[in-house]
Amino acid sequence: MPYLILDLEMSGSEADFHDIIQIGCILADDNWNKLSEFESLVYPDNPDAFSSDAENIHGISLNDLENAPIAYDVFENFEHWIRKTLKRNNNQPLHDIIFCGQSVINDINFLKSEYDELNITWPFSTKMYDLLSISFIFFQIFEANKIEKPKSMSLKNVAEYFNLKREEETHNALEDALLTYKCFKEYLNLMSSLKLVQ
Repeated sequence: MPYLILDLEMSGSEADFHDIIQIGCILADDNWNKLSEFESLVYPDNPDAFSSDAENIHGISLNDLENAPIAYDVFENFEHWIRKTLKRNNNQPLHDIIFCGQSVINDINFLKSEYDELNITWPFSTKMYDLLSISFIFFQIFEANKIEKPKSMSLKNVAEYFNLKREEETHNALEDALLTYKCFKEYLNLMSSLKLVQ
């Protein structure tokens, strides 16, 4: 059951209109050991839809994407990277991979939309672990036990709670995927110390 910790940067917020412009991923094994990393800029299919609001978040401009590979090549390489890391050929399924991320359903929707647009067969299931949902549960545990909790459930604040932080203020897909991966591991360490009393 491999874990794919995924983060995407997009040209805007609508999956059926805007494009993925950067992908960053960590692939981990059943025990959350990091196996490999993948990162790529992506030239948008629809440059006219590029949003200045999105650029303010990720700091990636259209000029930065001028020499980026097209989406088809990126996602072909993305799947090849997964198969190579997991030692699986093109005929072996990837349905056991679990997507992990902060509000990861949004990233899955963008990724699935991109696959559909490019007419690439979707090789995954949509199994997921959402860091935001796990934070919600832990916030209740922290409150019930009168333990200090993060300022909010944002990736930035959860990371800071565990003494982790971004190197830059703007978002970078691989850096955020790595930060998310580390937050998952910190929560897993907390889980191992919890005891239920009936």
